[in-house]
Amino acid sequence: MSTLYIGLMSGTSIDGIDVALVDFADNDAPKLLDCQTVPYEKSLQEQLHKLCSQSENEVINVGKTDRKLAEAFAAAVQQMLEKHALNAADIKAIGSHGQTIRHVPAGAYGFSVQIGDPNTIAVLTGIDVVADFRRKDIALGGQGAPLVPAFHKAVFQDHQHHRAVVNIGGIANITLLPADNSSILGFDTGPGNTLMDAWCKRHTGKAYDKEGAWAATGNVNPLLLKGLLAHPYFKEKPPKSTGREMFHLNWLEQLLATQPDDIKPEDVQATLLALTAQSISQHILSLSQVSEVFICGGGAFNPVLLDAIKNEMPGITLTCTDSLNIAADAVEAMAFAWLAYAHIKGLPGNIPDVTGACRPAVLGGLYPAQ
Repeated sequence: MSTLYIGLMSGTSIDGIDVALVDFADNDAPKLLDCQTVPYEKSLQEQLHKLCSQSENEVINVGKTDRKLAEAFAAAVQQMLEKHALNAADIKAIGSHGQTIRHVPAGAYGFSVQIGDPNTIAVLTGIDVVADFRRKDIALGGQGAPLVPAFHKAVFQDHQHHRAVVNIGGIANITLLPADNSSILGFDTGPGNTLMDAWCKRHTGKAYDKEGAWAATGNVNPLLLKGLLAHPYFKEKPPKSTGREMFHLNWLEQLLATQPDDIKPEDVQATLLALTAQSISQHILSLSQVSEVFICGGGAFNPVLLDAIKNEMPGITLTCTDSLNIAADAVEAMAFAWLAYAHIKGLPGNIPDVTGACRPAVLGGLYPAQ
C-alpha cells in the first residue's frame, strides 16, 4: 500500500500553488521528499484576488473559478508526478487546502469558504482527494483555523525546549509547543505579508517587496504604527483567527486619512513591516517560557522582517524551520499532506485548545477518484 501523499496549499497571498510530496513510511516521522511552487497564470490570479471581496455575478464567478483553480491544482500535481517518475497509483491521497476566499468564523453562523473543486482534482489526477478541512471544526464551534498546529506538534515539538513556530504568509499564525505535556496553543497573530504585498503592488507595480528592500529605504512612522496596533484584534484572547476581511488596504487608507501629515509610500511600507514584526513578537512575549522561535512561510525570506522580529525579542533564539530539516516554504503544503494522512487513518486533525472546537475531530471529506 502506498505511503506517499501530496499536499496542496494556496495561501492568503495568492502567489502560487505549493505542492509537497511526503512519505509516511515511518508513521511517526513524515519525510518531505520534495516541494515546489507553481506560479499562477495571471488571469486566474487576478480572478482569485477579486473573489476575496464582493463583486457582481459573484456566485457565477465563484463556480467557474472553483473549477478552473482545480484544473491548476491538478496540473501542479501532474508536474510533481512527472518530476519523480510517479503515477497516480503511487499516491495514496492528495490533501488540498484550496484557496480561501472568505473566512468569517465568528457568530452563530460563522463560516470559511475554500474553492478548488476536489472532485475535479480527483478526476483529472486519478488520485483520491481529501479537502474541506475547516468546516468540521467550525461546525463544532471552532474557528476552523489555524489548522497547522497539530502538524507542528507532530514534527517540531521538542521535550527539552519551549518552542514557538510562526508561519508568516499573508496572515501570520503562531503555534506554542511546550516542552512538557501542557496544552498546545495556536492562533493568528494578524497581518503577515498581505498588507505589505498590497501596498507594494500599488506603489511599485511589484507583487511583493523582495527581501524587504523597499521597506528598508523607509522610516517607521510611530503615530501610524500606534494607530495600526490599536486594532482590537491584537488584544483579543485566543482562540482567534483572521484574514483579509479584517486587514486590507481600505482599513489602512482610513487610518492614513487621519494622520496629520502625508506619509511617504516607503515609510508606510516600513511601518507595515513593523506592524507585522511587533504583532508577532508581542504575542510571543505574552507566552511564557518560549526560548526558541522557528519561522516558516514567505516571510522567512524577508531578512529585514526577521531582523525586526529579533530586535523585539532579545534573548530568544530565532531561526527558520530549515534548521529542523523542513524548508520554510514547504511547511504548510506538507501540513495538508499530513491532514490527508490523518483523515485516512481516522486521526484528529484539530486541537480544540487552538480552534475553540468542543472536541477533537477527523477533518475533511474524502473525494474518491473512482
